[in-house]
Parts: sequence; structure tokens; C-alpha cells
Amino acid sequence: MSAMIGEIVTLVLMAIALGMDAFSVGLGMGMYKLRLRQIFKIGLTIGLFHVWMPLVGMLAGKYLSAKFGTFATLIGGLLLILLGIQMIWSSFKKGDEKVITPIGFGLLLFALSVSLDSFSLGLTLGIYGAKTLMVIICFGVVATMQTWAGLLLGRKVQGWLGVYGEALGGGILLAFGFKLLHLFW
Repeated sequence: MSAMIGEIVTLVLMAIALGMDAFSVGLGMGMYKLRLRQIFKIGLTIGLFHVWMPLVGMLAGKYLSAKFGTFATLIGGLLLILLGIQMIWSSFKKGDEKVITPIGFGLLLFALSVSLDSFSLGLTLGIYGAKTLMVIICFGVVATMQTWAGLLLGRKVQGWLGVYGEALGGGILLAFGFKLLHLFW
């Protein structure tokens, strides 16, 4: 029972780290004075993308794990570390921000852009052998709620947490990557 609780806590922390970019971008996008109906749709769309992207990654990761065993665990830890470093690095780059309108194709592009890293994490979790249903529920629910929180908060404040939120998420993924490598060694 305590192992399952530990796994759930770990997955929720990973989901929070992964959803920080959706929260951060939501902060900025929330300043467009979106209607509540639009905020609801955006959150659900991003949540769905945070379900199917890690699912595809996990299926690929389970295949790799079955074929490559312990070597796959090493690759999974390294992927988490690279993903964490990439999130931290991109959070401090200036001038690369693109304005995407959260309507129609723009919403799908926005959801894809903030959930691409969940594919890599899903790949790692598939290699590690995490429970698929727990992963996709945690990732989907947390990403949806973080997106809603970012959009609603963005309506109230200017982007005071945006850059630092994504950096914090990257730091958490980096720590989990080192933890996974520690288990390997």
C-alpha cells in the first residue's frame, strides 16, 4: 500500500513538473482576457494532450524496456535529465516567444507544444514500468488544472511567475532523472 502511495506521489510531482510549462504559458495567454468558456476548452484540450502523448510514449517505452532491459532504464534517466535541462534552458531564453491564438488550429498547436515533453516522460515511465492508467490520469488531471489555474491567474496578474515556473518544473524532472540513474547504479 505504501509503495502505491509513493508511486502516486511521485507521479503527481512529475505531472506538476511537466505541467509547469502549460501553467506558465497559460499565465501569459490568460492576459488576453479570455472568456471562461474558452479557458475551460483550453484546459480540457491540454489535459487530453497530456493523456495521449505520454500514453504513446509509454507504449514505446514498454517495447524498448522489453527489448533492452537495464540499458533502457539508463536511457530513461538520461532522457529525464535532458528534458529537465531543456525546460530550464528554454525558460530563460528571451525573444523566442511566439503568440499562438488559443482558437481552432492554434489551440491544437498550443496544446501540442506544451505537451511534447510528456511524450519523452511517457517513454521514460514506460521503460521504468509505471502503471499506465495512473500515469495518464495523473498527467491529464494535473495538466488540466494547472492550465486552468494559469489562465485564470493570468487574467488577474502580469506574468510574474512565468519564467520561473517552467524552470522549477525542469528542476523537478532533472531531480527525478538523477534519482532514476541512482537506482541504476
